[in-house]
Amino acid sequence: MIALLMYKITMTDYITTYTKIKFRPLEPVADDIKIEDIAHSLSMLCRANGHYSSFYSVGAHSINCYEEACARRETPRVKMACLLHDATESYLSDVTRPVKKYLEEYQKIEEKLENMIYEKFLGSPLTDYERTMVKTIDDAMLYYEFLEFGAEKLFDEAPYVAATPDFYKGTMKQVEQEFLDIFNSIDLEDNSETKETIKWIR
Repeated sequence: MIALLMYKITMTDYITTYTKIKFRPLEPVADDIKIEDIAHSLSMLCRANGHYSSFYSVGAHSINCYEEACARRETPRVKMACLLHDATESYLSDVTRPVKKYLEEYQKIEEKLENMIYEKFLGSPLTDYERTMVKTIDDAMLYYEFLEFGAEKLFDEAPYVAATPDFYKGTMKQVEQEFLDIFNSIDLEDNSETKETIKWIR
């Protein structure tokens, strides 16, 4: 009986990722976080818990957030953060907003993993400013997604966008590859663009 119980615990404390990593969400290890796993998983996950009128992946949403950050001439760190802001979903899945606010332990698990992902790929957690910009862009994309796939206005006032979101980015495999291409193209040391973002914060 004890052996059977130990077997069940061992079998359920990790997930096997696309690249065959045995990843422990409650005890994450930075070396186990692979951008290939994130890109693949997010390209396969549907936004809005699958309740949109047609399939639209978390990966495509992340790319649209990145492209909006580019249109706003944001810093490379904000661009990368926009691309990776939902990366925890590739390891934890997602919980709808009305439910997540009541799940304090889940939020702690998500925050720990999110900070680890940002530290791995950006070198440090996000600043308050960077978090504000990511949330601003994320909420703007959410608004226009709901208009496109649900014919619903989430906010009284339509948020500003500098780019036109592309909600039809091709197949899952194409989104996965575009996600990887973007990730590999971002130079975190390149600050050549003028940062003119503070005016977009609402």
